[in-house]
Amino acid sequence: MPYKVAIVGRPNVGKSSLFNRLVGARLSITDDEAGVTRDRLYAKAEWLTKNFRVIDTGGIDIGDAPFLNQIRAQAQIAMEEADVIVFVVDSKTGLVDSDYYIAKLLYKSEKPVILAVNKIDDVNQLQNMYEFYALGLGDPIAISSHHGIGIGDLLDQIISYMTEDETEYDEDVINFCVVGRPNVGKSSLTNAILGEERVIVSEISGTTRDAIDTQFKKDRKHYVVIDTAGIKKRGKIYEDTDKYSVLRALSALERSDVALLVIDGEEGVIEQDKHVAGYISDYGKAVVIVVNKWDAVEKDEKTMKKMEEKIKDEFKFFDYAEVVFISAKYNQRIHTIFPAINLAYENYHKQVQTSILNDLLQDAVAMNPVAIFNHGKAQFNYITQVAIKPPTFAVFVNNPDFVHFSYLRYLNNQFRSAIDFTGTPIKLLLRKKA
Repeated sequence: MPYKVAIVGRPNVGKSSLFNRLVGARLSITDDEAGVTRDRLYAKAEWLTKNFRVIDTGGIDIGDAPFLNQIRAQAQIAMEEADVIVFVVDSKTGLVDSDYYIAKLLYKSEKPVILAVNKIDDVNQLQNMYEFYALGLGDPIAISSHHGIGIGDLLDQIISYMTEDETEYDEDVINFCVVGRPNVGKSSLTNAILGEERVIVSEISGTTRDAIDTQFKKDRKHYVVIDTAGIKKRGKIYEDTDKYSVLRALSALERSDVALLVIDGEEGVIEQDKHVAGYISDYGKAVVIVVNKWDAVEKDEKTMKKMEEKIKDEFKFFDYAEVVFISAKYNQRIHTIFPAINLAYENYHKQVQTSILNDLLQDAVAMNPVAIFNHGKAQFNYITQVAIKPPTFAVFVNNPDFVHFSYLRYLNNQFRSAIDFTGTPIKLLLRKKA
């Protein structure tokens, strides 16, 4: 799993602008699909082929907590979530008491700390950097997040601490995680899944992760459930920080093939559910939507179907996901989850013959000819699968600019109608024919 890099510092030192600078330099692109909502707390970055995640602790709002408590809470989150910490200070104002306070907290972390002196906008200001040696955090790096000065040196230092992830599972092991907003029953579901089987092989506590991987076996299939919900954190400050739970969910999500998105059957879909769903979509994971607390819902023979239709309407970008209804509390219908996980996993890894893909492409274009767009008409030449997890297809065309996004959506729907991709996203990438 890519490393996590947290940016900490007192207010107005340039944490968010540095976050934007690091993330803005990345090569990966995420789709802005309608209905997918997310924040800028946690984002992908890349430098010299190394991938990592950047945490902007300035985006963690602790509410009405006193100033020092806010700083402490954000630093604690950084220390516990991150593998590398970037401590940002302000060269214009110089050293202040809050900088010493944060430095004392970071001493205890036993994590690598990089001291970044921001707002060094030209060489004449380099002398402003030297007083920060007093923090005892080693050689500071002079940067200007506004002008991009020193960012390469900072990134070099960040990736120097990275090592390869040591935890790998066999190819036939199905990795899934349980995610959702607080209080929807994630812990209860994880316990119901494991308690029902009672064939736990082992528990592995990651040294740099805030998650527990539990291996188990069911119907001769091997699974790993990646659980963050069971980790307890001290202090009310964490309980009041919804964004903190998002960080931990993303850690588990990143290492999973399938995400179980748990929603509350009594409350239905709310905006916070869409935030979590947005991250699943961003990461391109297979998904099963789990409606928990179904025991508490007054229902007749039509209630389940109506709820499923409502969920599909709310999660338009997950129209391919299966919806299952359970009660983790009373261990009801837990068995219905596994066929949905298995199917989503299988389709997430699906490979399709090139000849079948090209037949489908030709049929789709014949049924709905391409219209002129951007002063040209697209001519599709060839399609081939280039990746799995999720299935990804390169579509070669005379000019990608001639393809309207609605036609690409049409092709996506045509492939889905012909091939079972239940539970998984698929990607169509336009490529210009050489």
